[in-house]
Formats: sequence, C-alpha cells, structure tokens
Amino acid sequence: MGGAIGETRKKVKTQQQQTVLLYDGLCCMCNRTVLFLLRIDHRAVLHFASLQSNTAKSLLCQFDYARPLPDGVVLIHNGKIYTESEAALKSLHLIGGIWNLFALLRFIPIFIRNSIYRIIARNRYTWFGKYDSCPIPKPEWKHRFLD
Repeated sequence: MGGAIGETRKKVKTQQQQTVLLYDGLCCMCNRTVLFLLRIDHRAVLHFASLQSNTAKSLLCQFDYARPLPDGVVLIHNGKIYTESEAALKSLHLIGGIWNLFALLRFIPIFIRNSIYRIIARNRYTWFGKYDSCPIPKPEWKHRFLD
C-alpha cells in the first residue's frame, strides 16, 4: 500500500514538470478545443487531463489550489497556475508560431477578457452541449493525456 502512494507522488511530481491543460471533459466545446490544440501543437508542448479526473484533483492539490473547480480551463506551466483567459492565451503562446498573435489580446484589460470568458463558460453546456462521460482520445494522442 505504501508503494502505491509513493508511485502516485512520483507520478504527480512528473506531471508537475509537464505543461498540463486541465479542461472540462464533459463539455463539448472544451473537447473540441482540446482536439484543435492537439492538431496545432506540433511540438507536443501541452498535455491534457479532464478536470473530473483524479490526476487533475491531485495536481490542483499539489499546487494548493483551494478554490472550487473553475468553469473552463486551468493551465499548469513552470509551477504556476493560469486560469480563464490567461490559461487560454498562455496555451496558444506556448504552442508558438502564428498562434503568438493571440498575445495581442493581452492588451485588453484582464477584467474585460475574463468577463467575456465567464459568460461563455457559464453558457457552454447550453450553447455547445454536454457529454455523459469524458470521450476517449484517439490512440495516437493517448500519450498526451494524463491518467
């Protein structure tokens, strides 16, 4: 039993060294966004886990994220947590290339960006739909998802 706990800690520590995007695995829009990111992230910078997973809960606990789970995405990069519009913009920045142009959106005050983000997040199930369970990734992308 002690070995299992040690393995879990080792697994979480390894995951902390990766850039991980936590997303709502039940949200159709979030899943489509993850598929889009997988297609454009040619350097495989981002790894993914659904907010409903034990991995997400462990990571958030490791980073002392005591708030309720957010509506949308959380990015963990270099020991720092990004949420809402910052998580989305930082993810695109990390992918690089033409996607760095989205960094220009940082000139919009964060309270405006996050207000728009929250409106979309609150209405995402109504506007885009909801799955009954988290979809399984394609086999060629399975290594990008954390258990």
